[in-house]
Formats: sequence, C-alpha cells, structure tokens
Amino acid sequence: MSASRLLLLGTGGGPTPKATRSAPAFAVVVDGATYIVDCGNGVARQMAKAALPFRSLRSVFITHHHSDHNADYGNLFLLLWAAGLKAPVDAYGPPPLARMTEQYLALNAYDIATRIADEGRPPLAPLMRAHDITAAGEVYRDERVRVSCALVEHPPVVPAFAFRFDLPDRSIVFSGDTAPCASLIELARGADVLVHEVMYEPALDEICARLDNATRLRQHLLDSHTTADQVGAVARDAGVKCLVLSHFVPAEGVADELWLAAASRNYDGKIVLGRDLMEL
Repeated sequence: MSASRLLLLGTGGGPTPKATRSAPAFAVVVDGATYIVDCGNGVARQMAKAALPFRSLRSVFITHHHSDHNADYGNLFLLLWAAGLKAPVDAYGPPPLARMTEQYLALNAYDIATRIADEGRPPLAPLMRAHDITAAGEVYRDERVRVSCALVEHPPVVPAFAFRFDLPDRSIVFSGDTAPCASLIELARGADVLVHEVMYEPALDEICARLDNATRLRQHLLDSHTTADQVGAVARDAGVKCLVLSHFVPAEGVADELWLAAASRNYDGKIVLGRDLMEL
C-alpha cells in the first residue's frame, strides 16, 4: 500500500468566485483511487490541474449544502463522465442529496441523451449513486479507506458534517464549515492532519462594509464559523499533529504572518497555510 496523498483543490471560503483561490474542494488519493470532499465551483478543472485521472474517482463527500461546497457536485460527474468515467461512484451528504441528484440528471437530460446517442457513452444515472446521511458514524469503507462523520454546528444549515478518513498510513479530518464544537474535537481526536476552515475576525468589518446585508452577514459569520484564534484551540484540544488552514475568509488581503500568529496562540503544533493545489 503506497502512501496516501492529500490535495487541497480549493481553499477559498464563501460563494463569490475568487481570483486567487478556488472554491472548497479536497482530494484524498490512495493507491491511485481518488476520494473527493466538497465540490465547490471548478472542482473538475482543479482535478485536471492536479493531474488526477478522472477515472480514478471512487466516492464523493459533501459536508453541507452551501453553494461554495456543492455548486459543482453534479457538474463533477457530468464532466468526468464526458472524459471517460465509467464506474459507479458513491456520493454521501446531507439530505436532499439524493433528490438533488435526480433533479440534476433531469436538468441535463438533453445533453446526457445526446452524448449517449451521438458519442456512444453509457448512461450517467447509474454512475451517480447518491446517499443521504443524517447521523454521525461510519459512512463509507473499502479496502483503502474508512470514512466516518460527525455533526457540526453551522447554523442555520442542519445537518452539516465533518469527515474523518482513516487510512493505512495516517488519519485526515475535514472540518467542513463549523463553529467550534465538541463533536468535531472528538472526531479529530489524535488525527495526523486536521484541515479546518478559518476566518480572520478583524477583517469582517471590511468584508461587510459595502453590503446591504452587512449586519446579518457579520452575525452569520461569527455564529457559524471558526476564527483564527479559535481554530488553534480546536487543534490543541483534539491533539492533532498538523493543522491545515483552509476555507479562508477573507480569501485574500490578510498577511500570512497574521493567520499564523492568531492560530498559534493556542496551538504549538505544525500549522500549514493551505494553498490551491498544495499536496500534503
């Protein structure tokens, strides 16, 4: 069994497209098999830029239904299918993932039917095996990985999940979007790597300054995300070996040393500032 690979396909937070960071998406690769966590805008192109073979996709995990995390869920399948994906892929996420999958297939029925008839492709629907998950516990297992989840706090989105991958050589946890919560700390207990969302609170006023919904947006960000100060405490309490910051809010404009200084106040372990297409 070869060493696992963790690729940060997209590290920007929020639904607005960014010039310097792609939307949230991650890949875990074990023995040539690819497992995707979250499908923000551009995930298929990021796979191409990372040189991940499209036919290597084995399963997909969606942490929650916000557009920066699921906008390209269906597109990932459609575009990889057009590039030769033939084997069924299981997808796991909160309801209504299964219904969303049916609706996506209906939305693209014309293109799908045309390519089946004109290009000789297999039907797409049997390749998209969507599963709604509503509770914590083991989600998926094969000969390479075991994936478990925990319910996290991202109001008003319920349910929202974090995922843990237990691999032959290490364990990797993805926080999804969440406020600091005990369930995530327990899921990440003793993990080798924790990929965690992060927000720089001093920048919130600037983010919200020109928005009509500034007051409500600022409160949402504080209620449902984790600040750079807080994320270090989460990593410390979970006893993780390496903290990887991702889903940056704001995605640009905050110096690296400010992120590191804030996160290291409560955590003295290794901290990595995530970048698009970084491999760990």
